Amino acid sequence: MRESLFRYRSYTPIPFLLAMVLFARPSEVTMAAGALLAFLGETMRFWGVAYAGSLTRVTGSVGAPEVVVAGPYAYTRNPLYIGNIMMYCGVGIMANALSPWLVLVAFAYFTVQYWMIVSLEEEFLEKEFGDVYLQFKKDVPRFFPRIAPNRHPAQEHQKANWSEAFRSERRTFQAILIVMVLLLAIWYWR
Repeated sequence: MRESLFRYRSYTPIPFLLAMVLFARPSEVTMAAGALLAFLGETMRFWGVAYAGSLTRVTGSVGAPEVVVAGPYAYTRNPLYIGNIMMYCGVGIMANALSPWLVLVAFAYFTVQYWMIVSLEEEFLEKEFGDVYLQFKKDVPRFFPRIAPNRHPAQEHQKANWSEAFRSERRTFQAILIVMVLLLAIWYWR
């Protein structure tokens, strides 16, 4: 089950996004509030991709060349998943579809899905990197970010690659833009 969720994690938002567009009842307030939350989520996600690289797009099996401890990973071990949940909920708020139930169901579903995926990834990281990962796991929370960044010697060589992040996030940017344009069109014609 966890392996399937990992493998197909890029496609699980599609039913929620379709429902959000089909049942959309956006207003000025929901569009503004939701867009802000979606923007903050994509910002967190983009920041994480800049440090983790294109490995974030792997759909086969879990893998990593090293434990990423820099950038947003100094605050939370899972900035991409946190960013995703913020984006999905932001789009749901923008759509104001079946409010508040669709957003609540999406939040619950993706929280459970990512919890299961993270447990699979953590097993791999513990086996692959042993004490290095266990110390990181002890120092940095799974989901709720630290206030101050964790300091780690590996941060000296782990730098953000913004151009790779732009290439890697191209599909995400396109999907967000399409959904936002659809919601703006629905809002405008209502």
